[in-house]
Formats: sequence, structure tokens, C-alpha cells
Amino acid sequence: MWGMVWQINSFMSHHLKGKVALVTGGSRGIGRAIAERLAQEGAAVAVNFSSNVAEAQKVVTAIQAAGGTAFAIQADVGRVPEIIRLFDETIAHFGRLDILVNNAGVMFAKTVSATTEAEFDRIFAINVKGVFFACQQAATRLADGGRIINLSSSTTARFMPTYGAYVATKGAVEQLTRSLAKELGPRGITANAISPGPTETELFVTGKSPEQIDFFAKQSAFGRLGQPGEIAATVAFLAGPDASWISGQNLRVNGGLA
Repeated sequence: MWGMVWQINSFMSHHLKGKVALVTGGSRGIGRAIAERLAQEGAAVAVNFSSNVAEAQKVVTAIQAAGGTAFAIQADVGRVPEIIRLFDETIAHFGRLDILVNNAGVMFAKTVSATTEAEFDRIFAINVKGVFFACQQAATRLADGGRIINLSSSTTARFMPTYGAYVATKGAVEQLTRSLAKELGPRGITANAISPGPTETELFVTGKSPEQIDFFAKQSAFGRLGQPGEIAATVAFLAGPDASWISGQNLRVNGGLA
């Protein structure tokens, strides 16, 4: 499937040629699609992963096989020293950094009353602390005219009783993005968020019955799940020159989710 998507999109404009992108959580699902799409558009890509080096290397190999440039970097974005190392290694390898995509995240479905302190701490470490301190690094190390794109979720606009901790983290990301847009605007850096709806990834599908998947699919205006490539296309647009006047926004890329 991934190879087919790569071939279909092989005639891109390469409007990111000469740019360097860092994609956190870039080894699977939406993160992988984002890394591959940015590479198709001409960017050199640092593919961050937490633990699965084999999956990250598959992404790098696919990008290189199609004529792109990429390398994989292990780092736990829930730990500030590792975030700093992630930026150090990316800039040491490519010489600069233009685009940061904060895609890494974790999710669990539990009521607020059932959520433990350890679960709360971990989800906030990855989804909020990781994004905040990656943005902190980007604030001083991203090239002028750079791009920050944070992944949120369309769940923040819905009433979902077992998503309390998760939507709390994504709401924080959305507000951080708005603040960053003003803070970094004088350097020509844009900061935006993207909020996907239910998207057909291995992570989303695993553990769900066909009936549950069908339920989520029918929530969109098109009666289907989103595809990772559709999310990646929006990231590529926001990373490019045509989005220079868009900042501080949250784009709900969800197929008209009801």
C-alpha cells in the first residue's frame, strides 16, 4: 500500500526542496505518511521513533528508494534531555531545521474516575510535555520562515466520556499552538495544529470490532475512515510556501465529522 501511494504521488511539485523536517513518531501510521509525503515534496526528513527501530528503518528505506533523503533517530519525547538530543542530532546531520511536526502521541480510553496518576503522568509527558519542549527547541533552533505543525485530535470538539485525559492533552496542544503563533511570528515562523478524525491506521483498527469501525466510519460526511495520506497532504500544505499567511489555526481534517 505504501509503495503504491508513493508511486501515485511521485509527480509532486517538490516545493519543500532544500528544507529539513523533523517528524516525531514518524515510524508508523499517520507519522509515517507525513514523513513520506514531506520527502516526496523534496524535504530531507529526520524520522523519530521511540522503540521500534525496524519500523523506522522501513520508512527511511522507502524514502531513499524513491530518491528522497531521510535518517532515523531514536528518542523518547517524554524526556527533555532526549528532545534536546533529537534536535542536536538532526541539525548535526542535515545542518539546519525548517519544519517540526509534533506527531508522537499516546492514547487510552478510560473514564476520569478510573484513570490512575501514572497513566495521567505518562499521557501528559508524551502528548503535552513532549510537544511543549520540542516547540521550545524549535523556538530558537528553527530557521527563520520555518513551520511548526502540531497534531491534535477532533475528539476535543466532541463529548466522549472515556477520553478525558486524552482530550485534556490535545486541548493543551491547541492552546500552545495559538500562543506560539504570536510568539514566533516576528521570525516568519508559522505554528498550526491539525485535528484528524478517525483514520485508518493499524493503531486505530487494532482491538476494534468491524461494528465499531463501521460506527466511526459513518461519523464522517463520506461514510468512511480517513486515510493517513489525507492527513499528510494537509501537513505538506502547511509546511509549504502557500501557507505562509496561515498561523495559529487548528484545521479539523476529519471528512466533515458529525
